[in-house]
Amino acid sequence: MPQKRQAAAISSPSYRSIKKTLRETFGISELRPGQHEVIESILQGHDTLAIMPTGSGKSLCYQLPALHMPGTTVVVSPLISLMTDQVGKLKDTGVNAAQVNSMLSTREEVSTLKNIEKAGSEFVFTTPERLSNPEFIATLKQNKIDFFVIDEAHCISQWGHDFRPAYLALRAAIEALGHPTVLALTATATKPVIEDISKQLSSTDMQVINTGIYRSNLHYRVSHVTSEEEKIARTIRLAQETEGSGIIYAATVKAVEQLHYALMQAGENVTFYHGQMAVRQRKQNQNDFMQGISRIMIATNAFGMGIDKSDIRFVIHFQIPANPEAYYQESGRAGRDLAPAFCTLLYHLKDKRVQQFFLARRYPDIDEISALYTAMQTLGHDNQHIDLARLREELKHVSASKLQVALKLLADGGFISQDENLDYRLLKAHAKTKALLPLIHVYRDKNEHDRQALERMVFYAQTGFCRWKVLLEYFGEQVSWEHCGKCDNCIRPPEQALAALPARMRQSRSSTVRHEEKPHTFIAGSSVRVPKFGEGRIVSVAGEKVTIIFPNSQTKTFLDRYVEPA
Repeated sequence: MPQKRQAAAISSPSYRSIKKTLRETFGISELRPGQHEVIESILQGHDTLAIMPTGSGKSLCYQLPALHMPGTTVVVSPLISLMTDQVGKLKDTGVNAAQVNSMLSTREEVSTLKNIEKAGSEFVFTTPERLSNPEFIATLKQNKIDFFVIDEAHCISQWGHDFRPAYLALRAAIEALGHPTVLALTATATKPVIEDISKQLSSTDMQVINTGIYRSNLHYRVSHVTSEEEKIARTIRLAQETEGSGIIYAATVKAVEQLHYALMQAGENVTFYHGQMAVRQRKQNQNDFMQGISRIMIATNAFGMGIDKSDIRFVIHFQIPANPEAYYQESGRAGRDLAPAFCTLLYHLKDKRVQQFFLARRYPDIDEISALYTAMQTLGHDNQHIDLARLREELKHVSASKLQVALKLLADGGFISQDENLDYRLLKAHAKTKALLPLIHVYRDKNEHDRQALERMVFYAQTGFCRWKVLLEYFGEQVSWEHCGKCDNCIRPPEQALAALPARMRQSRSSTVRHEEKPHTFIAGSSVRVPKFGEGRIVSVAGEKVTIIFPNSQTKTFLDRYVEPA
């Protein structure tokens, strides 16, 4: 990627000037922790990755410095509703901002693009899909683009929990625009995701500013259930016991509709949201929730990214998410006003199978990659432009997301290239299918990564450790404390919870084997000892098998007859 030519031209404004804009334009007197560091990094011309929790003021991190930079700022967002909200707020402060997305009428789009060509907008908000359009890139290039912002940046990483193939085109767009200073924003990022974001953007000097994910107002808890009927009843009870608005997440459309009906029958004021609904219906239901007309939203993970509703008091997960990143992002939509909020996961052993089913269908296989390459050879010869519209028509059986990933794999493998106009061209024609096989190896690794992330989510559900501590360790954060004092395991450790149960219930938790064959009752979180291995803590119990984690982080499974209470 070319070296940045604009960074040196940006003279960093004084702190006094920044404070004046903060006060006069945004009506804010002080920056929050982390904001000043991010803004300073940007104004010094550094590509920057800012990892900041929900509600920490990420928008101001690009809006404030952009007003001290001479050219136009491009903001990439995956959500039209979010960019509409941001554009409206900027216009209210007197800043000229535009949005370019599929919701504009033909007349609105023509007018907006003409205004952008004339450098009439300080901010241009758009989607990653639009930035793969050569004509739109040509329009933007009529301006001096000196700042490029990527919201929800974890979507660009193939190791991120919400990888979106459309984000893969952003590197080419940044190059085509002369490599302005880049700011990538996200609420979560593990070490592999941080490294991959930098790699995908070809940024060699990216500054990483991580303010941490811990939010003391969020109270995490897990409720174990043994059947779908019990799970529905528990969901209704939790919703009825908790005041204020809330979100209930389910992994499937069927579960969303089932829960919606059950809660309506229970007299709750609910609405629902999933990807198979008509756009107008989704928009109406979202507005009803945002405006407080409906107290509870029941949704798949299609709902929530960028939702700016500060008074959400609870988030319930009806089924286990695929990984801790997704869980933190979704549960973190509660309590943005910093008041206490409750995040509850309902855990059933069978729920893991749902996520395993989704994981098996996520990435293109060799047949789909081969079909794409064959179609490209049919549509164009060496070094000729490939008509993407015709390509998509030829490959109707391949989903849009898999097609985008397959294109990226072929480009990384040197079979095709993408020029500054974002057009694809063949580099190697008539390669045999076996030559394509190495391209899918990265996704074998990715599948294994996803499998391990799901296992870590299961560990979170079954553990007796502090839930916040488990999340923090997953994201590689070290804290001096062992107990947050807010989650269910800290408020009531598993040993105390077991002791509080009536004797008959404690006995029912043991296996059906005779008492003398199993003298001890084990529960997740309990401290135990195993000869030759020493002390550890129980992760899970399944029949006669007890899984234990030891101080060296090793996890082993034993028959219960070899395990003793510590």
